[in-house]
Order: sequence, then C-alpha cells, then structure tokens
Amino acid sequence: MQTRRMSERELLDSLEIALQDSHIYPCFQPQFNHSTGRMVGAEALMRWKDPENGMQYPSDFIPLLERNDLLYLADVHIFKMVCVFLRKCLDQGLPLMPISVNMSRYDIYKHEYVDEIEALRIKYDIPVKYLRIEVTESSAIGGMELMKDVISRLHKHGYLVEMDDFGSGYSSLNILKDLNVDIIKLDMKFLCGEVGDRGGIILNSVVQMARWLGTPVITEGVETMEQADFMKSLGCNYIQGYLYSKPLEEPAFIEKIGQIEHEAMTPAMEFINTVDAGKFWDPASMETLIFSNLVGAAAIFTYKDSGEMEVVRVNKKYLREIGMNMTEQETIAIKPWDHFRDDGLKIFTNTIRRAIASGEEESCETWRDICSKSCGDAQICLLTELRVIGTAGNQHLIYAMVHNITKEKELYNEVFNSDRRFRYASEQAKIYAWEYTISTKQMRPCFRCMRDLNLPPLIYNYPEPLIENGVFPPDYADMYREMMRKIDAGVPHIEAIIPLTVGRIPFHVRYTTEFDENGHPLKAYGSATLVVDEQQQTKAATGRRVLYRHPRIRKR
Repeated sequence: MQTRRMSERELLDSLEIALQDSHIYPCFQPQFNHSTGRMVGAEALMRWKDPENGMQYPSDFIPLLERNDLLYLADVHIFKMVCVFLRKCLDQGLPLMPISVNMSRYDIYKHEYVDEIEALRIKYDIPVKYLRIEVTESSAIGGMELMKDVISRLHKHGYLVEMDDFGSGYSSLNILKDLNVDIIKLDMKFLCGEVGDRGGIILNSVVQMARWLGTPVITEGVETMEQADFMKSLGCNYIQGYLYSKPLEEPAFIEKIGQIEHEAMTPAMEFINTVDAGKFWDPASMETLIFSNLVGAAAIFTYKDSGEMEVVRVNKKYLREIGMNMTEQETIAIKPWDHFRDDGLKIFTNTIRRAIASGEEESCETWRDICSKSCGDAQICLLTELRVIGTAGNQHLIYAMVHNITKEKELYNEVFNSDRRFRYASEQAKIYAWEYTISTKQMRPCFRCMRDLNLPPLIYNYPEPLIENGVFPPDYADMYREMMRKIDAGVPHIEAIIPLTVGRIPFHVRYTTEFDENGHPLKAYGSATLVVDEQQQTKAATGRRVLYRHPRIRKR
C-alpha cells in the first residue's frame, strides 16, 4: 500500500470511522529480560492505518488528537482492543503476558478514564494482572494531587502503574518521591553519546534509587548490544527496543509469544519482611529513629557477587565505636576493601557469602587500618555481625552491627603471650601444674600433663585414676591419698618428694589451698618439679648426661 501523509483536516474527519473500523489499533512491542532472554511483557503502541492512504505517523496524529481533546477516545479504544486480544488468547489457550496501555494527561484531567477502562476489563473478563497502565512523567506536572488520586484508584482495582519517559520532565526526583508507581521506564536518550558519559551516571543513579524503592526499571529504546549490556551492568535487566524486537502487529506478536519463554517481572530489591525501605529513609520514621538512636553501632552497605562493596549509611554510634573522630561523610567515602589487614578481607567476604547463603546472621572478627584527619593512623579490631536485608539480582543489601574489640584483643594477646612465655619457662624447668576442686574431686591438668602423661582435660574422683594408670607408684599410693585427705580437711600447704610414673622419677610435689570467705577449702593448686640430687648435679658439671626414663620418652 502506498503511504500518503494525510492533512490534519483529513485525519479529524476520518477519526470516527477509524475507531469504528479499527483503522486505529495496537501494535505490541515485547519487553525482555536481557539476562535470560525471556519475555516479561509488552507495550501496546497506537497505530493508524488508513485504507486509502496507508500508515500515518504517530507524531502527526497524536498531537493533533491532543489539541482537539480527542485523544481520550483513541486511548479508550486501544484499551478495548487490548482486552479483545487478551480475551482471544484466553479463549484459545494461547500464552499470556502483561500488556501495558498508555494513559495520557488528557485522560486524567477531563474524563472518568479509570471507571471506563475498569468497565471494559470486567466486560471482557480479563484478569487485572495482564493489564498495566502507563502514565508519562509530564502528566504529573501541574497536577500532582490529581495524578496521586488516579494512581490510587488504579491500585484499588489491582492495576500496576508504570511511569513512562522518566527523566524527561523537570521534577523527576520529586515525582519519584511522591508518586507510588510500580515500574519505572527509562529512555535510552540519556545515552545519546558514549555509555560511560554523564548520561550513564544519571541512569546509574536512577536505577540505584529505584532499587531502594523495590521498583523494577525497564529501559526502552535499546537498539545495540552495547546499550543492553551497559544497562545490565547497572542492574537493569529489563529492556524494550529494536535490539530484541520492533513493534509487532497481532499475528506476528502471537507467533513471537509462542516461540519465546516467559517470566514474571520481579522487584528491583526484595527486602526481608521486617524492612520497609520507604520508612527507613524517612528521617521522621520510627525505623530511622531506631537505627540512629536505639540500636548499637550499625552500618548498611551494598555487596555485589563480584566483590564490590559500598557503604550507604552509618549511625552515630558506629562513628563512636570506630573511635577515630570521623564524620559520616568521611566514613562513607572510605573504600572498605583497602583497609583490611592480613587475611581480613577473605574472612569478611566469606562471612558475607555465608550470610547470603543462610539468610541468617553471621559474624567475624577482622583487623582494620583506619586513618582519620584528626587521629591519624590506628589499627582496630571489629567484631561484625552481618545480615542480608535486601537482594536485587547479584547485589545484596547488608545490615552490619559492629563492636570495637581492640582492647579485648590486645588484652587477650598480652595474656596469650604471657601464657606462652610461662609455658616455655615451665618446659625448661620441668614443672607440671594442675588445679584440684575439693568439693567435686575434679582435677584439671596443665598442657604438659596432658601431653607427657596422656591425661584428659578433666579427671574425676582424683587421684584414683592416676593411681590406677601408674602415675603414682603403688607403694606411694596410700601416702598420696593421705596428702589429699589433709588437703580436703583444710591444710593450707603441703609438700613431699614422690617418685612418679613407672620410671619412679623423683618430683617435688607441692600443694597450696584456696579458702572461701568462711574459711572452707575450695581448691588446691598443685605442682610437680623435677628433683636433681647432688650426684646428678656433679655428673652434669663433669659433662656426663643423666637421663631419667619416662613412659613416653625414648632413651637416646
């Protein structure tokens, strides 16, 4: 058919017949998940094919209908035809997916559009999940309260509402804040230049904001694989454009939906049930009050499966817990991965992955090198408890509770080093030590006792098990039992030379008793020191070695 551009008068004169005979009709442009290649929906686009003059440009007839207050008739007609199409699919058992239908500002301002389309949906018995309503950002300018009311009425009927052409108006951020839309549609006009230019930065910011709102984002006008891959890298997988499909007339669209797998569109950020993102960012909300003042030191950061992390929020207690006199801005600006010591980064990322996998709280201890303008450099140890509170594809929102345990770790290290030095000294001095609880007759041996004498960490009914295994020779058993009876009776101090083990090696055994506030014996602390007699000292002085045999020591 030869196409001739009709004049405005011709278009207006033929409108009634065009609606009656469906010369004005919807074409369907599919929407895809670029990550999976599956179809998630389609947009119904208005087309006008005159039987004598062929296809007419939407850029000619839509503004003309707007100026003459006639676009409303065409919009309702397109909605009706979409319902007819969906009814046909339902009746014939064809695969179905949601179809988005445009609503203009003129539909909102001058007519009962919501009531009329709902009557059509009921007439054709179409489940509301298969119909979405698209509103343009410019529709809200100058009529925000009216737009809020319309969206609220649509939601009451169960429709999802899409914000089309987001970013094209003058108050995008206010609209995103004030209008409760379910899906945001971005136009690739932002990327008229290179994907990494200022437009790309703007798109990235919009996608991140939409994630916090739990709002899926569709990018329309995608024509190249580079554009699609760039949007995917930002976390926006849903695309519409010529890269995947041009707008299709009904027969071609039915064929398309029969060939390609479908999937449902999912929220940009799925939060756990206890988190309301909108209230969380409201400075006057109870959620913010709790986060800022009532919980402990806490931070929120994003983590991508690729390993990237970005801190998005910290509370004042977090700043105090770090103890470096840093501001919130300074803390957020820090690149977290640059400050872990030793294998701390590996420990921390493994803990995050455990939290993602389990859905439960996971914790770890890591040392950090922190530098602040006022305090200089410092090394701190943080106990961090991590929990995933939101997920969007390969990106996760992590809630972290932190405890500065630097002093505890330093004290522990000091005690550990002291204990290590004591162990080394006792090793050289051949000293064994143990603790005896009088009321329970339980004995806890030192590490050398367990190592050299093969003793368990806790011995019951002491000293009988050691008499049975030969640590105390049989001929000294009664002597040792008498020592223990005196200790049980409250002797403050007792000692004796006793040959121990089957090798009958002489040790100086000492006990010191601990009493409670009433003078009753509680515990006794015992030690055994190897005895070196004068003959052995002489032999050692003349260079002759003296070796005491031990059941676990081989003679060299």
